[in-house]
Amino acid sequence: MLDFTILGSGTSTGVPLIGCHCAVCNSKDPLDQRLRTSLKVQSASTTVVIDTTPDFRYQMLRTKTTKLDAVVFTHPHRDHYAGLDDIRPFNFFSQKPMHIYANEITQVAIKRDFYYAFEEKKDVGLPEMILHTIDQDIFTIGDISFQPIQVMHREMPVLGFRMGSLSYITDANYISESELEKVKGSQVLILNALRREPHPTHFTLDQALELVSRLAIPTVYLIHFSHQIGLHQEVEPALPNGVHLAYDGLQFSL
Repeated sequence: MLDFTILGSGTSTGVPLIGCHCAVCNSKDPLDQRLRTSLKVQSASTTVVIDTTPDFRYQMLRTKTTKLDAVVFTHPHRDHYAGLDDIRPFNFFSQKPMHIYANEITQVAIKRDFYYAFEEKKDVGLPEMILHTIDQDIFTIGDISFQPIQVMHREMPVLGFRMGSLSYITDANYISESELEKVKGSQVLILNALRREPHPTHFTLDQALELVSRLAIPTVYLIHFSHQIGLHQEVEPALPNGVHLAYDGLQFSL
């Protein structure tokens, strides 16, 4: 049994968008208030977070997460890794370095932006990490197995993951047939659907729904929304059976 928590369901700017006065950004409905996209995965003994967004600290506090065994990264865009420095309290309380799983291009970005964590002689209190390279092979953290799914975010390769009967894909606008084979048979799919209008690097709502209909997965949660997706209470009822807008704090078990 794995427990999943949507830590954030918004795009790179979050929702509401700074300075915007649209109906979504002015909404008082908490379902329309979205931190940057991230997922927490838990078994009885292991806790993993996929991506440390700029909201990572707050996401950990509001979900009362006090134990974290590892962080898995999807790709090197700052809305997905900028919060990495805030692993420091986990270092302090566990007295252990954090295990970081990322592909090579993401490791380059991490070493560049958090260079101080990798210096030979560094001050006390800086982040402690052990880097692990993700390739195409299944890897295991504690008792949780991760099957990498390579998707494309325009020209950038991005990693999705299958964990048991759930597949998680963010920041994609193309998935090859061979990689879709890894998704087939999932009971739940979490998939990005930025907005209704075309976008060069993300699936639109219609594109995501078209893909979902091909895969015939019983339950789908859409994520990584811009404020342009519309009000949650208006969009959700119009979706096909089994397809839902994800929201911050959504929890379920498989």
